Amino acid sequence: MTTSASLPTGPEAAITTGGTVTDRLVAANEQYAAAFTDPGMDARPVLHVAVVACMDARLDLHAALGLELGDCHTVRNAGGVVTDDVIRSLTISQHKLGTRSVVLIHHTGCGLEAITEDFRTELEMEVGQRPAWAVEAFRDVDQDVRQSMQRVRTSPFLLHTDDVRGFVFDVKTGLLREIDPA
Repeated sequence: MTTSASLPTGPEAAITTGGTVTDRLVAANEQYAAAFTDPGMDARPVLHVAVVACMDARLDLHAALGLELGDCHTVRNAGGVVTDDVIRSLTISQHKLGTRSVVLIHHTGCGLEAITEDFRTELEMEVGQRPAWAVEAFRDVDQDVRQSMQRVRTSPFLLHTDDVRGFVFDVKTGLLREIDPA
């Protein structure tokens, strides 16, 4: 796997020189598309599962969970917290695309543990407008996973709330630790 920390030096180096990061991504997509073949799938995940996780760049969910293209729906945001928009995505995933299970993944060392809801006030002071959204900062990752599980389990919009499990991914070991919902 090539990461930003280990930029390629061979033929792939062409996509890392000059331009913006977006230019680099578009060039990489052109290489990808040149070898792309339609996998013949639709939007329904094969495993009937939706995974909600943090957007942290250290989490390679497919590799960590042994998933292949088409296996799951993935919803990511800062902290992996269950917000109204996550409920919206899960509702569509369940009602229209057949998912039945929900896996929630937070992680150690999350940036949301280092900020507070005061971030909204800081933004208001900086730009002159207070964000309508909550930061969803937290101090206890286990408790935040429990809260997220509870939000999923009690949503009136979700059809399937019996198979909702929450985990904390350890960014140092790669292991998942399951959180007891109690």
